[in-house]
Amino acid sequence: MNIGLRILLGYFVIVALAALLLAQVFVAEVKPGVRQAMEDTLVDTANVLAELATDDFLAGRIADGAFATRVRAMAERDVGAAIWGFRKRSAQYRIYVTDAAGTVVFDSSGRDVGRSYARWNDVYLTLRGRYGARSSRSDPDDPDSTVMHVAAPIRDPAGRIVGVLTVAKPNSAIAPFIERSQSVVMRWGWVLMGTALLVGVLAAWWLSRQLGALRRYAHAVTAGERVAPPASAGEFGDLGRALETMRQRLEGKQYVEAYVHTLAHEMKSPIAAIRGSAELLEGPLPDADRARFAATIRAQSERMAQTIDKLLALAAVEHRQRLDAVEPIDLGAVFDDVAEQCASHLVARGLTLQRWGDGPLPSLSGDPVLLRQALANLVDNAADFAPAGSAIELAAAATDGGVAVTVADRGPGVPDYAVGRVFERFYSLPRPDGGSRSSGLGLCFVAEVAQLHGGEASLANRDGGGAVATLLLPAD
Repeated sequence: MNIGLRILLGYFVIVALAALLLAQVFVAEVKPGVRQAMEDTLVDTANVLAELATDDFLAGRIADGAFATRVRAMAERDVGAAIWGFRKRSAQYRIYVTDAAGTVVFDSSGRDVGRSYARWNDVYLTLRGRYGARSSRSDPDDPDSTVMHVAAPIRDPAGRIVGVLTVAKPNSAIAPFIERSQSVVMRWGWVLMGTALLVGVLAAWWLSRQLGALRRYAHAVTAGERVAPPASAGEFGDLGRALETMRQRLEGKQYVEAYVHTLAHEMKSPIAAIRGSAELLEGPLPDADRARFAATIRAQSERMAQTIDKLLALAAVEHRQRLDAVEPIDLGAVFDDVAEQCASHLVARGLTLQRWGDGPLPSLSGDPVLLRQALANLVDNAADFAPAGSAIELAAAATDGGVAVTVADRGPGVPDYAVGRVFERFYSLPRPDGGSRSSGLGLCFVAEVAQLHGGEASLANRDGGGAVATLLLPAD
């Protein structure tokens, strides 16, 4: 599973748990809290009404006295109140009074006069001097029909409890307030959860993007590509730079080991030839043999020097991740420098260099020194295979989004088995005239220069015989 998805799922679980906790807190605290507030109000109301009913109760006229008249009149009153957006038109109280035996002697609803409420908690506890309250269903089958009953004692002048006044109010009276509060809390809860999820998605995307860039960088380094560490911020940037430093140090160590090994291998053959010729020169030899062995020593020394020079040049470009300085390149001037640099080799081989495109050449940017050396390597390589008296063709042409620089010859071409290996380090093909093989570093240098410029190098056979090497470079 993608790490970004894992982070998002984990974040979602946390947000979901927070939302569940919010709902539980509302159910466990908000609803009981509202009912507790209502009960507190009912306590005050019951005690006030108990004081107002005391005179009529003690006088025996509680059912038809002034108190009863006012209570019944209250049922007809139009309250006309607007409470936090809710209209209230009538009082929702039920008031009943019981005597010392718990028998109902007054009921504002007029339904239970004469019945015994002695076993109801509100009456039972209050008659014994304790706080009496209860919450009972008016409909046993309806859990939302609960009614809260709060009682207050009626006392005679001696302070004895002689009756109980209970104020009852249905819990449904506060249900709209609870529902609206619940709706507001849930609405903002969803908003907060949506915002939190959006933040989680953005955070997961950002983390996944940073890690993805580091993963692609690691894969590219593993594949041997030239890539810069991703431009990340904070700790991800530090991690990218640390990986780049580690890569450079590991590659540097492996690079030195590989080059020492290959250099030692390449030097064995010329050193053996020089040693053998030197040993023969120590003894008496005819002048012709002496000259031949001296020429062998000179040729092998030059081969060693060329190999070392090319290894140093190749090492210089292989360790560069990018061009240090990019400037406009004048291809015409580069072609002139290549012709001058390769003139002696071409003359010695009896070859000529033909340039195509005498008109304006395509423009591109890069390192002209590296490009000149790469083209010189291609011309020297073509000269080793081109037949005497032929021409090597150097040309440049604009392509879709780039510039193709080509070096073509009319030699034997590239064998099928070598097409995919010609740019490998130290890979070299035998020369048609039986001459010694090259160091196998020239074309490798060309490929490295092409990659540094953001392009690629290729070598293929051409129609009519011969081979054509192409440097495909990005245009300005």
